[in-house]
Amino acid sequence: MGHAYTTIICDILARARRLQGDDVYFLTGADENTEKVVRAAKEVGENTQKYLDDIIENFRDLFTKLEITNDQFLRTSDEKKHWPGVIEIWKRLVKSGDIEKRSYEGLYCVGHEAFITEKDLIDGKCPDHNEKPQLLKEENYFFKLSKYTGQIKEKIKSDEFKVIPDSRKKEILALLDRGLEDISFSRSASKMSVGIPVPEDSSQRIYVWGDALTNYISALGFGRDDDLYKKFWPANVQVIGKDILRFHAAIWPGMLLSAGLPLPKKLLVHGFITSGGKKMSKSLGNTVDPISLINDYGAEAVRYYLARHISPFEDGDLTEESFKEIYNANLANGLGNLVSRIMKMAESNIEKLKEETIEKLEVEKIPKEFFDYLEKFEINKACDYIWSEIGEMDKYIQDNQPFKVVKINKEEGSKMISDLVVRLHSVAQMLNPILPETSVKIKALIKQNKTPDKPLFARKD
Repeated sequence: MGHAYTTIICDILARARRLQGDDVYFLTGADENTEKVVRAAKEVGENTQKYLDDIIENFRDLFTKLEITNDQFLRTSDEKKHWPGVIEIWKRLVKSGDIEKRSYEGLYCVGHEAFITEKDLIDGKCPDHNEKPQLLKEENYFFKLSKYTGQIKEKIKSDEFKVIPDSRKKEILALLDRGLEDISFSRSASKMSVGIPVPEDSSQRIYVWGDALTNYISALGFGRDDDLYKKFWPANVQVIGKDILRFHAAIWPGMLLSAGLPLPKKLLVHGFITSGGKKMSKSLGNTVDPISLINDYGAEAVRYYLARHISPFEDGDLTEESFKEIYNANLANGLGNLVSRIMKMAESNIEKLKEETIEKLEVEKIPKEFFDYLEKFEINKACDYIWSEIGEMDKYIQDNQPFKVVKINKEEGSKMISDLVVRLHSVAQMLNPILPETSVKIKALIKQNKTPDKPLFARKD
């Protein structure tokens, strides 16, 4: 569900930018070169590559169902597209004098793919993964991240590298105030069976930071064919969950500074999706599967709930009960019912809109207020804006009853109904980034001047 949420946010932002005429490149993908993937494959008795292929297929299936319009899905196991960029970054860090071989001993959490300290533990276990860390002692290459603490801090404080929301900005600045430590940047090849060999030292493999984080530019051809890189980097926004804030707001900018590359412009950090006020967990039995919701309610309903009822800045809650209640109230009885009422009046009482009228409506500007919310990443408020218009139209029909007026005064009633159809087209335009399929369906009904053959959103009892 977390992956679905992050990707839907990105898709809404990408679609909105395209609507405004911008050239957009929307990247998503999978970080595969990790020890925990190898361990998970062994636990189920599968070959690592087969295990990965099955997971990736599930992601792609989910994204297809959710109508995600990404331009590329990058796998970090891709030796042609990804590895050259990682090797180029490594070489640049070496050239800057920021890679150094050292012996290190520490507590390593496989779940986090990171070394942690005693103070991070509760009853000797990592609180996030409920397992004891491994005590590791080995010789690795380290990245001199501490060297860049001041520069990173200044770029975040000045909003040159803008961390959103402000609560996450304060969180990362507090970490920077304490000072960053140098980080292990490779692992012994004998202990890490997947991943990219360190240039000129095949006994070591590049660790997750240098590997996974580089995907944002390797996907654009950095290190091989950088036409896309020159066009689209730095990114206007990267979207992540709050659990990987440190990696993206400390380690990643440190790498880019060392390599002499520009930082992303903005980092949007969303919260977790809880269920019943608790973190989703198989042991608690409170997980909600997006595929199950899609099968029961449709992809548009999942997009709607996550866009409107989960804040992009804080934790949000989702239960199957709340999903059903909101679906019925806002989609079946709300938007779906409104479309049926207006189009039934239109089909019975007015001629369909002329082609030139439709063409004018298609190029009519979407209200600035709607895009202003999306510009500030307030996706839920952009949805509120649409549904306030839906509510106003419902109230107008209830108060003025154009279906009765048209029988008494055809000219006046017809104009009232035509005006409602035009307003409905505007709603369909705004729905494009959030409910793209529904947007297309409403526009088709308006063009044909017909009532839906079946409800856009069938009520669930």
